[in-house]
Amino acid sequence: MRKGSALVVGATGITGGNLASYLVASGWTVYGLSRHASEKNGVIPVATDLLDASATREALAGLPITHVFYCTWVGRDNEKANVEANSAMMRNLFAALGDVELQHASLVTGTKQYLGSFEAYGSGRIETPFRESEPRVPGDNFYYALEDVLFETAERQGFAWNVHRPHTVIGYARGNAMNMGTTLAVYASICKATGKPFVFPGSQVQWNALTDMTDALVLARQMEWAATTPGAANQAFNTVNGDVFRWRRMWREIGEYFGLEIADCPETPQPLDTQMVGIDTTWRDIAEKHDLVEPDVTQLASWWHTDADLGRDQECVNDTAKSRDFGFDHFRETRSAFFDLFDRLRAEKIIP
Repeated sequence: MRKGSALVVGATGITGGNLASYLVASGWTVYGLSRHASEKNGVIPVATDLLDASATREALAGLPITHVFYCTWVGRDNEKANVEANSAMMRNLFAALGDVELQHASLVTGTKQYLGSFEAYGSGRIETPFRESEPRVPGDNFYYALEDVLFETAERQGFAWNVHRPHTVIGYARGNAMNMGTTLAVYASICKATGKPFVFPGSQVQWNALTDMTDALVLARQMEWAATTPGAANQAFNTVNGDVFRWRRMWREIGEYFGLEIADCPETPQPLDTQMVGIDTTWRDIAEKHDLVEPDVTQLASWWHTDADLGRDQECVNDTAKSRDFGFDHFRETRSAFFDLFDRLRAEKIIP
């Protein structure tokens, strides 16, 4: 018996791609929406640009969707523009599904709920551990705009909702703009090939402070659980692995996995976006030497996003007591999540 018909919005991303595969394996009929959709792993492709309202209506016409899982976003030059574009995308989606009797919609945002938007990053200064009940940080934030559209539409159309707030998702994905796991694997592979030490690119605060992360399959499990558990409806949940760590230990363990010389953390950040300027040719040479499947490093590494995460000057730890109280108790060791990803990247010839 099928559990329902899920529309995964952003089905080619790190969150949506892993969620779509998980839901298929879990017994759902899954439609995967993206701008350039392709059928794989049992996911039925739906290709459209959510900024085009008429194209979205045409693409979704007649689909028997029961659950929406919204895992996408679009970046613009400033946060006001982010708010405008991202809220328009969600409004266009729900307008296209206006005649469908939706049961539930899930929204994935993240820790910028507590830290502030990209252009006001860290402005919130909310004390850790971050709790779902914290007030919104002043200023524009497209996460808040998406929440507001979700809440308004759910009330008007009568479906349940959940918001999920992961922190730096680890998982398998290619061509994704927010992918620390693959970015660090590529960086480590470059250090190995060039003989350079494995230098932490971020701040002393991140090197020494406690932090946490989210495995993509932990997030997928929580999203399915919340969408199908009546008592969990209409709630926001932090979503992290359940352990905490310090980068000064994790960095050494990642370096040891790749057999690298591990440098001390510099006094000032050494951003990857700067370190990796002109590295394209080096990666092409590495790819050719090891017969790798992707010679274009820009399709694998997101230097800017990893810099943003590792360059913070405040501790980031998320409280998961609420999720556990509501009944979700899945756990994942972050170190194992990294190593399992690295093993897969090697097996699939994405890194040497």
